[in-house]
Parts: sequence; C-alpha cells; structure tokens
Amino acid sequence: MFTGIVEGTGIIKEITKGPQESNLGIEPQFHMDDIKIGDSISVDGVCLTVMAINSGVLFMDVSSETLSRTTLGALKIGSMVNLERAMLPTTRLGGHFVTGHVDGTGIIIKKERRGNSWFYRIEIPGVFSRYMIEKGSVAVDGISLTINNCGEAFFDVNIIPHTAQSTTILNKRVGNRVNIELDIIGKYVEKLIRDKEKDTEGKDSSIDYDMLKRYGFD
Repeated sequence: MFTGIVEGTGIIKEITKGPQESNLGIEPQFHMDDIKIGDSISVDGVCLTVMAINSGVLFMDVSSETLSRTTLGALKIGSMVNLERAMLPTTRLGGHFVTGHVDGTGIIIKKERRGNSWFYRIEIPGVFSRYMIEKGSVAVDGISLTINNCGEAFFDVNIIPHTAQSTTILNKRVGNRVNIELDIIGKYVEKLIRDKEKDTEGKDSSIDYDMLKRYGFD
C-alpha cells in the first residue's frame, strides 16, 4: 500500500526482456538504504517487488499482465520514473490509499502553464469516468492528485511546484501515456451496491442517482 506522495525519482539502468516478462534495473536518485529484497516499490504507480540489489541498483520483475496494462513496457535505458516505498503504519497519509495496481493508461491531451502551476487534461477510457468526482483523488504515474474537473472521458488536474520538482510529471508531453489508478474506495462501494442490487432484484445494475437515492444517499 502506498500514499501517492512520490519520494523521488529513479533512472532505468538495465532492461532485460523475456518472452513474456521483463526485468528492470532502477537506480534511485535519492537515499533508499533501508530497501531489502522482497520489499514493494511503486514505480510510476506500479507496485513491483525488489528481487535483487547490486551496487545500488534495484532489480524488479515485470509480468506480462503489468506490461499489458501500464506504460512500463515503453521504458528505455535512461528513462526517469517516480518511486515510492510502501507506507508504514506510522506514515502520515498525505495523499490517498494507492495500491499500485494500475487500472490502465490515459493520454495527456492538454498541458499549459498557469501561474506557478501546470494544468493537465488527461483522456481516459469512458468506463473510468464513473469513478471520477470533482475534488476526488486519482493516481497518475503514482502521484496522488486532486481531480479539479471531470467529464465523460477526461479529467483535469493541477500540478503544484513541489510536485513538479519531486516527480517526472513535467517531462510528460501532450500525447504521452500515463498510468492511471482509480480510487479503490469508489470501486468497492460500486461492487457492494451492485451486489446488493442483485440480491434484491435478481439482476445487475449500474450506479446512478436513483440507485443512490434508494440507499439513502440523497
């Protein structure tokens, strides 16, 4: 489990590609002396397990499932990635609950400077939109961000100077893909309500205003 508060960046030093899987060698650009084999690391929002450590380089396997759902397959030697160690029970939860299980990717369709911050509009698959609410949370390349506005197939976020300096987000340009993890709480709520709806009516149903009203969310 992570918070989406990126600790720093890492540089891809090695990539070994197999028939279906890959292995990444990542050199953190900040102190991670407490890392040991078996630890979980968020790499651009993807939860990976440290399999080996050699001269400060962390080696992690990437499964075919992960390659198919994320941007990790497009990484090259020299690429920069966002890194976050798994949270501790004593960690201040400055972001939101992030699992590192990426739902899919989005495409940056707008990027512009607004004062000291940056505005991004990200296009997403339409099915993702039902988990988006204004002032809700989303993880983009492992960064916990607040949704300022959202539509049927997009959402807007604002990147403050600290986030811009601590992550790789400003390296992303219009047309680049980013990893998206939806808010897990929203997904659980949807499943619970759908299951209850099946039990009471014997059929599946999507969440809408009428359903929420029936269950007291008015």
